[in-house]
Amino acid sequence: MLKAFAEGSLKVVVIGGGPAGLYLSLLLKLADPKHDITVLERNAPDSTFGWGVVFSDQTLENFRQADLPTYQQITDNFAHWDDIDVFFKDTKITSSGHGFSGISRKKLLNILQRRTAELGVDVRYNTEVRDDADLPSMGLDGVDVIVAADGINSTIRRKYSECFQPNLDVRSAKFIWLGTTFKFDAFTFYFIENENGVFQAHCYRFDDDTSTFIVECDDASWRAAGFDKMDMQATISVCEKMFAPWLNGHKLMSNAAHLSSPWLNFLRVSNAKWFHKNIVLMGDAAHTAHFSIGSGTKLAMEDAISLARFLSREGDLPAALQSYETERMTEALRLQNAARNSMEWFETVKRYVHLDPPQFTYSLLTRSQRVSHENLRLRDGSYLAGVERWFASRAAGRELENNTPPMFTPFKLRGMELKNRVVVSPMDMYCAEDGTPNDFHLVHLGSRALGGAGLIVTEMTCVSPEGRITPGCTGMYCPEHASGWKRITQFVHKNSESRICLQLGHSGRKGSTKIAWEGMDEPLDDGNWEVLAPSPIRHAESMHMPREMTRADMDKVVSDFVRATKMGIESDFDMIELHCAHGYLLSSFITPLSNRRTDEYGGSLQNRLRFPVEIFAGMRQVWPTERPMSVRISATDWADGGIAGEDSVEIAKAFASAGADIIHVSTGQTSSNARPVYGRMFQTPYSDRIRNEAGIPTIAVGNIINADQVNGIIAAGRADLCALARPHLSDPHWTLHAAAELGYEEQYWPPQYLTGKQQLERNIKRGPQ
Repeated sequence: MLKAFAEGSLKVVVIGGGPAGLYLSLLLKLADPKHDITVLERNAPDSTFGWGVVFSDQTLENFRQADLPTYQQITDNFAHWDDIDVFFKDTKITSSGHGFSGISRKKLLNILQRRTAELGVDVRYNTEVRDDADLPSMGLDGVDVIVAADGINSTIRRKYSECFQPNLDVRSAKFIWLGTTFKFDAFTFYFIENENGVFQAHCYRFDDDTSTFIVECDDASWRAAGFDKMDMQATISVCEKMFAPWLNGHKLMSNAAHLSSPWLNFLRVSNAKWFHKNIVLMGDAAHTAHFSIGSGTKLAMEDAISLARFLSREGDLPAALQSYETERMTEALRLQNAARNSMEWFETVKRYVHLDPPQFTYSLLTRSQRVSHENLRLRDGSYLAGVERWFASRAAGRELENNTPPMFTPFKLRGMELKNRVVVSPMDMYCAEDGTPNDFHLVHLGSRALGGAGLIVTEMTCVSPEGRITPGCTGMYCPEHASGWKRITQFVHKNSESRICLQLGHSGRKGSTKIAWEGMDEPLDDGNWEVLAPSPIRHAESMHMPREMTRADMDKVVSDFVRATKMGIESDFDMIELHCAHGYLLSSFITPLSNRRTDEYGGSLQNRLRFPVEIFAGMRQVWPTERPMSVRISATDWADGGIAGEDSVEIAKAFASAGADIIHVSTGQTSSNARPVYGRMFQTPYSDRIRNEAGIPTIAVGNIINADQVNGIIAAGRADLCALARPHLSDPHWTLHAAAELGYEEQYWPPQYLTGKQQLERNIKRGPQ
């Protein structure tokens, strides 16, 4: 039975004498000198296998509040910098205002060792703990709390793995942690592309004489360079030669002779639970964060602050450990998500080396999503102004003197030029009358055009009655449909600078259901129609069983799409998009989760794409050459055995080869078993991958909610256009408001609205009242 300890002192054993273990022990002693604290460390006090560690200004403030003497000693030994220097393609670009400090790991440990000694902590070096059951034999029985701070390969975590449920993700990239006597003035990144691949170095100074120098590369580049066959000295020699232009004769050095291989693969650690009975995880035993955001030691020492606080404040142990887990797991997840984004950027840096240096550097700086476009403006306004001028000049095809927010630069697809990069995402309204768009659609789409978006995309417009999702879906299969749509396109063209795109689709096995607010995905009470699919597999148990399509069915569907495309020309649409996402008919051909055919339309991805590409080719043949075409895809099914990121690149290439000008990159909605991972801009990485691996323009969509995000996505080259759905539902004039907030006065406003523009701009300049 775990005891309450509000009245008495604690007996604590900390397994692991790294920064986290030492910091926790001294904080507990500060909270109550009567606490009996023992730290067990396998290595000698002067053994350390890292070089430098990095802390942000916010982390230093946390240290100051936790223990002022330790904080003062740490800061007295800091190398501080504000700049990040990026060397890429014979170009150096500097961004300031980043506020980081570095310290030798050995110096940090010495500071913590002295402080624990001052406070009377029992620290035992050269003492390895393989099993917590061995503690009594060390004279450590009756322990209240056992803290497993024994690192990334924690033996305690391994013993109780069924309780902690660790997730250990060995990453693919290779890295080697070196040092050098070259004194860096900034946090520095070098990128080299040579005959073997792409190599990068992460460098920073941490004392007066020494700097960290981490070399990283993907596995293919590593093997091509022959590093897989080299020992430490040979590896260092090759790295020195590779980075010689910047090392100025300084040598690289290693303090990791204990490692069997010079190179490592990063291990991403997370745990479902952080404590079991009286055993609690801390630091790398609980979580790891990739070195590219420098947060591993920061997270570990902040764990120590949190655990010490709850152990000192709570009345009983389970409550204290639960509070610690709740608080720190949330923070660790937040930082691990940012670190994952950063880690994946470096793992896949090959996809970005085609970018020009200004865009490459911007992509690097914003890779984690912790630094946004406007955050960069606060850090270094002159740097960001230069990026905006460069981007706007490239978009305009001539040098410009004024900087323009990236979202307000033009973009051209074939003969269509958009005035800005904002897209009103296709959103089903479910209120058509026998497929005919009505006054609601005119007001809905017309108001968004008046609201300034560069491109308006209609809801999925169905190519046949049996291709509808619900009876309220719009169609393009009767003459009155074409005339109804033409009324809308004429309004858009006459009253705005927006362009309008017709999205065509077929519901497939997701058809013959109720309008969303009457019962999402529920079959109609009466009047149902037959639904089709590549294979007789329901989308969900409650939905219709589809009939497997024959070749005759396919021929009819091809004819329906071609007819609807011709009607789109009659209706004067500027662009057309084929809906191949979200589990509708063409999407269900692409994903193996719903396509189990054994003929030429099933099996391999190439076969599963055959019918959707055939439809697209038929549409492209009749659609005017000067007008662009898009395809919307689900880049992942978010389900085991389904479409994944690497497949999405091949899907995009297949449609591009058939004449697609841009890919609208969504995800999921293809399986009732999907487990999507939501978050800010959660689908943008899929757009990024397609655009930069396949070299095809993309539209990003999915929880993009503000101008800061749009500017960041566009400026970094993660997409060419950004589609926003819900923000446009709540604010038809979202683009006009964004322009005013950013001080961009060139955005077109309808003349009828100009007095509103003037008042809005005055109010923004005046500030909150």
